[in-house]
Amino acid sequence: MTTIDIGTVDDLPALVDIHNHTAATSNSNFNTRPVSVAERRDWFDQHSATGPHRLLVARSSSALLGYACTSAYRDHEAFRETVEVSIALHESCRGQGIGTALYGALFERLADEPVHVALAGIALPNDASVALHRKFGFQDVGVFREYAVKNDERISSLWMQRLFGRALRTR
Repeated sequence: MTTIDIGTVDDLPALVDIHNHTAATSNSNFNTRPVSVAERRDWFDQHSATGPHRLLVARSSSALLGYACTSAYRDHEAFRETVEVSIALHESCRGQGIGTALYGALFERLADEPVHVALAGIALPNDASVALHRKFGFQDVGVFREYAVKNDERISSLWMQRLFGRALRTR
């Protein structure tokens, strides 16, 4: 049975394993070397149980299967209602609906938060990730062509967005 819950510091080693495996076997994250748990702690600490910056994990009885999160897009007050989404799954459980469950739970928890737009940058090609984001109402914004280099390969990314349609909130 799979459960979706808030990520905890105890999940950090498994989160790092998923992150490092994805970095080593694909271009879907741009790390070119493994990161340590200590290096990933700052990223982890940017998420909380409430608010617009969340980290959810999918667990089976014996393992962490993946995560989905929303993070600050940029460190400017003008982007206070904009989040960037990210999702990563353990390779053994891709294509089983876990990404859908994670994003469903994540966006449900954001329903009452001051989020107007969610952004996703997807390294190409990645048909599964593009389809997942479209399933949740993300629309194409544009492609950054050949703007990154990893493993001697130029990488392009499709940028997508989902508008939540919230009225502008004043402070």
